[in-house]
Amino acid sequence: MRKFILLFFMLGGGLMLINNCGKTDMDKQAEKFINNYVKRVKKLEKDISLSYWNAAVTGEEKYYAKYEELVRKISDIRSDKKEFDILQKIRNSGKITESELKREIDILYNLYLQNQIPKGLRDEIIVLSTKLDKAFATHRAKVDGKEVTANEIDKILQTSINSEERKKYWEASKEVGKLLYPDFIKLIKLRNKAAREMGFKNYYIMALETSEQSEEEILAIFDELAKLTDTPFKRIKREIDKKLAERYGIETLELMPWHYEDPYFQGGVSIYGINLDDIYKGKDLIKIALNFYKSIGIYLDEVIKKSDIYEKKGKNPHAFEIMIGRNGDVRVLLNIKDNARWMDTTLHELGHAAYSKYISKKLPFILREESHIFVTEAIAMMFGRLHRNPLWIEKSVGVDKDMIMGKKDELYKSLQASQLIFSRWAQVMMRFERAAYYNPDQDLNTLWWKLKERYQYLRKPEGRDFPDFAAKIHIISDPVYYHNYMLGELLASQLNHYIAKNIYKNGHQLFIPYYGKKEIGDFLKNKIFKNGAKDRWDKLIKKATGEELTPKYFAEQFIE
Repeated sequence: MRKFILLFFMLGGGLMLINNCGKTDMDKQAEKFINNYVKRVKKLEKDISLSYWNAAVTGEEKYYAKYEELVRKISDIRSDKKEFDILQKIRNSGKITESELKREIDILYNLYLQNQIPKGLRDEIIVLSTKLDKAFATHRAKVDGKEVTANEIDKILQTSINSEERKKYWEASKEVGKLLYPDFIKLIKLRNKAAREMGFKNYYIMALETSEQSEEEILAIFDELAKLTDTPFKRIKREIDKKLAERYGIETLELMPWHYEDPYFQGGVSIYGINLDDIYKGKDLIKIALNFYKSIGIYLDEVIKKSDIYEKKGKNPHAFEIMIGRNGDVRVLLNIKDNARWMDTTLHELGHAAYSKYISKKLPFILREESHIFVTEAIAMMFGRLHRNPLWIEKSVGVDKDMIMGKKDELYKSLQASQLIFSRWAQVMMRFERAAYYNPDQDLNTLWWKLKERYQYLRKPEGRDFPDFAAKIHIISDPVYYHNYMLGELLASQLNHYIAKNIYKNGHQLFIPYYGKKEIGDFLKNKIFKNGAKDRWDKLIKKATGEELTPKYFAEQFIE
């Protein structure tokens, strides 16, 4: 469930041809810099995305090698010190008069800043990042000596009532962490060294600042969320623990991490009187998703034609969306099974795809990307939530109206639990990653379980001393990224509120159907998608919803 990003180096670039009449000298210098940059990276950027796609789909070494080679080339361009000095001079002049030009220069500045480190160190980071990404994508867990897929692990954790079997599969899901841990710690230290070369205290701070965020604002939001969610999460977890203990025939105090239905306890649980998997079993999830998006005026058939949907040997076992170049070649990688999790994931990844597809081609190429990674996550999450929405299920899946509406309360409780569980899991991820970059030499295994005990109220298995955190792909491949999922959930609720109030004219309610409402697609395409990165995320959100990013609608939807 992620939007593809380029490991340590974000992608950007494109050609902008502008009439110079009436431009200031600094505007002309900015245009010259941008055009020179784009001529060198336009095709290179496309080839990087394509090589990553081919590597993920096949698992073949030649594509990983090609990807590594191309990433090094684009990094070499952005590392040029003389060019960076010119870019910095243009940016700091305060004399750029055109807003789009200024925005492009800001984006390029952050791209170049990330690369102002010695070439040898940069190459080390690229090589090690690619090695870890490949190892993760091609690793297959084993249970009793037999290889098992991620989907098979999920199935056991969702269905088995045998504690020993659950434990085996849960432990198998963490095997890759032990394999990757030594290189992961090395990579953290290399990233920190690179950040210090550029004047930052550590990589965590640098990554936030070069993505137009700050450590202070992220901590403030997460601290507020921790307070808001603590009491309701405790209540829901007590309900979950009681039901799970009954299911497994044990006492609640005997519950261990493998007794929950997700390897990390990051999602919902099936204790609310409805089995969502039964709703989607035997259904064509792609057809359901495409028909829904079409009903709101978003057409994604071409995306699916270029995508890779089902499991196969060597393929990355997870899911992501990717844009190949900046001209509409959008794809998703999935490993679909006919269950609720994959309905959620399919809607989610196609939400990313919708954003990417409808970015205006009239924008300069550098602005043909999402305003911020968490804004596209918000779109994906808002749509992913629909798989628990009874009004949407009735229309999209075609189940009996009386049956599904009779389960409305249970579905809301399931969605509420899922959101609260995820909010606490996001606390673990954000705080662990921040602490790891501040001090990678500390006992990270102990830190991981202290955070899980503090925010998820999970018990550490006795004697367990393994790098379970290194089994989470985002920590390896998408550093300082995960907090954006939680910001995305906040914005998803804010967008849902806007749609309920301004399109359905009903204000806050538990569910709105979405299906068949083309005004939703029009709102998203016109207010968010088409604008690409023309505006910073904070400005875009204010323009689209009339308010700054706020947790109050998440609280209204799932806490109060």
